[in-house]
Amino acid sequence: QVAAASGHTVVLVDQSDEILKKSTKGIEESLKRVTKKKFADKPEAGAEFIEKTLKNITTSTDAVAVVHSTDLVIEAIVENQEVKNELFKRLDKFAPEHTIFASNTSSLQITELANSTTRQDRFGGLHFFNPVPMMKLVEVIKTPMTSQKTFESLVDFGKAVGKSPVSCKDTPGFIVNRLLVPYMMEAVRLFERGDASKEDIDVAMKLGAGYPMGPFELLDYVGLDTSKFIIDGWHSLEPNNPLFTPSPLLNKLVEEKKLGKKTGEGFYKYK
Repeated sequence: QVAAASGHTVVLVDQSDEILKKSTKGIEESLKRVTKKKFADKPEAGAEFIEKTLKNITTSTDAVAVVHSTDLVIEAIVENQEVKNELFKRLDKFAPEHTIFASNTSSLQITELANSTTRQDRFGGLHFFNPVPMMKLVEVIKTPMTSQKTFESLVDFGKAVGKSPVSCKDTPGFIVNRLLVPYMMEAVRLFERGDASKEDIDVAMKLGAGYPMGPFELLDYVGLDTSKFIIDGWHSLEPNNPLFTPSPLLNKLVEEKKLGKKTGEGFYKYK
């Protein structure tokens, strides 16, 4: 959506036409929300903006068929190293020489993903934040093999889609999640020890640190399974790092399928 809205020609690829229809509808709804604010007193200009943006988007279920004419591939599939590697390996064979590959992963190593291709110098991370149309940040990740030219192209793309790029080396969690995930885990440990209630911890961080959500609200929003997946991955990379120690309570909730907002219950209950 943000790429199309900033004048780029986009091909959205997914596994089925059904998913793609849903995605396109979602983009259309999201654009309507954006134009309500952006073109509040100019409804005609708003309608034109939506039409123009949607014209820039085509869809396909065949990534290999469309990669031939692509300058940049941004992967945002399931957070699974093998599945991602498989996709990049396949696309690498068919993409033009100049095509840059990027991953939107939040927790996996970009270097590992780049190693599944023959274009390690034209590979980097582009980590956008949810919801992407609203959030101004994009983390641009440079591996030891990413060329300066590729890195600059990714930064330029970030600016071209209206984001503020920050740069980071290929370290677990990059900048935001490297600070945010241990903070959320530390909140769980504080609660596990019985030092404070989860409600009071949430209120304290909202009113004392100015955060829009407390750590438990945020964990429920992100998904407890996603948070567990990230911390387990980092723990296996650095087993002696106390910040990456898994939490018995988090593991128990995930086991009970209480995954947060999406399942109706996590640390809190949702109607």
